[in-house]
Amino acid sequence: MSAMPSSRRGWLAAAAGLTMAGVGAGLVWRTSSRQSQTLSEAERLFWQQQFSQLDGVLLPTNSFKGKPLVLNFWATWCPPCIEELPLINNFFQKNQANGWQVLGLAVDQADPVKRFLTGLPLAFPVALAGFPGLEISRSLGNLSGALPFTVVFGSTGHVLHRKMGKLTNADMGLWETLPI
Repeated sequence: MSAMPSSRRGWLAAAAGLTMAGVGAGLVWRTSSRQSQTLSEAERLFWQQQFSQLDGVLLPTNSFKGKPLVLNFWATWCPPCIEELPLINNFFQKNQANGWQVLGLAVDQADPVKRFLTGLPLAFPVALAGFPGLEISRSLGNLSGALPFTVVFGSTGHVLHRKMGKLTNADMGLWETLPI
């Protein structure tokens, strides 16, 4: 059996490499396509939810549709959550006239949330998600289930931005530039 010329081996190696790159790109596209399908389903399911407010009245999430919404998952036992709430409140007060809405979903129980809010009243609505709220946050992109977690929805109801961890003024400045 004769040896293959080195130039031919080089061409075959290059062709095999291109083929593998194409397969890899296809897998990445397929995975990202599935993720966006899943997220679309998660968005749809989120807009069908309703949560109990502190007074017991149910708050349907679809009442927020049509305007941009900042959805913040937080808890009274989470120090970074507590630290960012005044920033979120200031953002809401500054941008409410521009159509922005904020909903705080407490991954907590009613009594601790009520006690907390007597010391730090918020201008935006707060509802109770309880510990199942972590699963809702996971469905919206919080893969680790950690708090705080914030999702920004555009007026069409689609997710425009997600932030894991404590918010900063820079995050809120970015929201003001989003195509809402």
